[in-house]
Amino acid sequence: MECQYRYFNVELENHVAEVIINRPDKANSLHVKAWEEMKQVFDDLSVNPKARVIILRGAGKHFCAGMDLQALMGGAIQVDTDCDAKKRDHIRKFILKIQNIITSIEDCKKPVIAAVHKACVGGGINIVTACDMRYCTDDAFFSIKETDLGLVADIGVLQRLPNIINPGFVAELAFTGREFLGQEAEKLGLVTKSFTDQDLMLDEVRKLANIIASKSPLVMKGVKEMLLYKRDHSVKESMDFMALYNSGMLLSKDLYESFEAYTVKRKPKYEDF
Repeated sequence: MECQYRYFNVELENHVAEVIINRPDKANSLHVKAWEEMKQVFDDLSVNPKARVIILRGAGKHFCAGMDLQALMGGAIQVDTDCDAKKRDHIRKFILKIQNIITSIEDCKKPVIAAVHKACVGGGINIVTACDMRYCTDDAFFSIKETDLGLVADIGVLQRLPNIINPGFVAELAFTGREFLGQEAEKLGLVTKSFTDQDLMLDEVRKLANIIASKSPLVMKGVKEMLLYKRDHSVKESMDFMALYNSGMLLSKDLYESFEAYTVKRKPKYEDF
């Protein structure tokens, strides 16, 4: 099954959705319409019962070169007024809009795996920090590029990256804006594993996605929700929330199907959710 969008390709098969950023002639940089469509893609997949796990990757030579700066400076943060207050309000609304778009990845009810090759800079690294899992190629290169463009990165990386890697490393990367390659990204903990080439990476990521897709979609949704809740709350608060969650969700058909399948030594078959 293939879903039609303009700036993204979405291929859905065997409960695995592959979301492919499709502006290869622009190194998969995103202008405003592409950002808006990305939110639509993840909002759609979040409620699509056929999709149980999502792989996010880029078409062509790069994963994502971030914000299309030409489009940005050409009007996205400009407004036809001589009122400074209105100009600043327009910029604030634009920043919040892009923040919300990236958060749609985090809010998606399905696990999201980023598969990164070559450029993952600026908006690209903001995007992958909102994913649940990250893998890359050795020649992938990452950068908090906003630093070199005279900007404080403002669409999520400075808020999410300290929850993924050591805050001291975040500080170095944010202050310098330096590029770092796939193997260093693995060493830092930004990605789980770096692979020698894209084909090998995609083979392994697809195997992982198929394993996740074979699990209870109800459980996968719950695991994602619990992990995100714990990130923003104390252990005590998270344990209380977990008890409340499972008091309502534990006695599911998926639980009985899992037990029955285990008992008779067959693979469980879960309903779409």
